[in-house]
Amino acid sequence: EGTKKVCQSIADLENTFSVIGGGDSAAAAKQLGYKQKFSHVSTGGGASLEMIENNGSLPGIDIIQDK
Repeated sequence: EGTKKVCQSIADLENTFSVIGGGDSAAAAKQLGYKQKFSHVSTGGGASLEMIENNGSLPGIDIIQDK
């Protein structure tokens, strides 16, 4: 019930870029019918947290973009 309420709260936001990260969270959003309400759905929970911690940067992606 908590996951559903969080998804609904995010779905109700206007003019917001929303991201859900992590396989279990992405699966729950899909199962509850909220997947399309998010701007981006990522199955990489650990990578999502690392990106947030590094101001939107992921070392592996940065290397690829530099080439």
